[in-house]
Amino acid sequence: MKKFLLLIPIYIFQSLHAQDSIKHYWLGRSAGKLPLLSYSLGEDRLGSAKLGYIDTGVVLKIIDSVNTKYLLQLSKYHTAYMFKTDIQKDTGIIMRPYYLTGNWIVNGGKDRYDTIFISIDERLPYKSWMEIDPSRIMIDLYGVESNTNWIKQHTSSLKEIKNIYFNQAEDDVVRITIELKHQQHWGYTISYMKDRLMVLIKKPPPVAAIQKLRIAIDAGHGGTNTGAEGVTSHVLEKSYTLLFAKALEKYLKAKGVTEIIMTRTTDTTFGNTDRVLWLQKQQPDLLISLHLNSSADSSVKGSGTYYKYIGFRTLSTSILKQMLAIGMDEDFNVGNFNFLLNQPTDFPNTLLEIAFLSNKKDERKIMSMQFQNLVAKQVYLGIVDFLNQAK
Repeated sequence: MKKFLLLIPIYIFQSLHAQDSIKHYWLGRSAGKLPLLSYSLGEDRLGSAKLGYIDTGVVLKIIDSVNTKYLLQLSKYHTAYMFKTDIQKDTGIIMRPYYLTGNWIVNGGKDRYDTIFISIDERLPYKSWMEIDPSRIMIDLYGVESNTNWIKQHTSSLKEIKNIYFNQAEDDVVRITIELKHQQHWGYTISYMKDRLMVLIKKPPPVAAIQKLRIAIDAGHGGTNTGAEGVTSHVLEKSYTLLFAKALEKYLKAKGVTEIIMTRTTDTTFGNTDRVLWLQKQQPDLLISLHLNSSADSSVKGSGTYYKYIGFRTLSTSILKQMLAIGMDEDFNVGNFNFLLNQPTDFPNTLLEIAFLSNKKDERKIMSMQFQNLVAKQVYLGIVDFLNQAK
């Protein structure tokens, strides 16, 4: 009994100390073009490891400043970093002692989406990710407690949502689980609509044929962003990614694809953030981003494909398989890639590093029109394989 009494003041001291450590903060809202949360301050040439985008106007609790980023308190046990340029101070925010989720509405929505609306007291931060086997979308809502007492579901109109449920994963974190009817992820978009969190989940294409798809082709780099340089020819990556993109566009048209979106058709500067925003408005069924690789080791050659989310991996492996079928060496299938155009969850996407400009043998291939047309054919076959697997 005496031991128990002795422990009480120690516990109280520790609790008060923990609370005091987060007293010094200020409040703001997410702003800018693509407010992006990062896991850490660690970086590679593509920036910090990315936790994901959030909508603008989301309430943020800023607890520290490190160089170009602020440290945010998302919930009691979770923090993240965000660029200072993506946060606006808001002195009008009055922090509530707690925030609550309300009731949900789930229905088939319009066009190609199933929709979820979740009532919530305030625009709060969130994180999402994909899972496979079974196919699911996971969302963590930070800084909130559940007061959801019913989830209204229009089951007859739902085409992609199989089940939806949640649990209070932590005292102030609500975890949402969305089970999908199909194995292949076709994308989803999260944003706020006034006082409701909205999740749009894309249904599979009505007809799983490449001719019916809306395909986006991204010619990497461009304008002031020249990319890599040929080891002997000194040709620029930006020039040849455009040639490969145009060859792919031409081949797809010849195969009956009528809806093709090109991020650029000339040598123009088009920042990757602006490309993402533009592509999200175009709502493609999938995106192929074309690049040429380079290495300090001139013996390295071959093709590689890159993806961010496990739900989109199949597209990357299908295209890589077709590149290997024409005798290209395999330079890895890379997951969780940090490239900005792999970050959108809105549509399946992959980056194809066609070959190495730093390798003489690959460089000769890159400069060949015959090879450019052959790559176009292999990407087409890769997309067809992807669709067959998705069936």
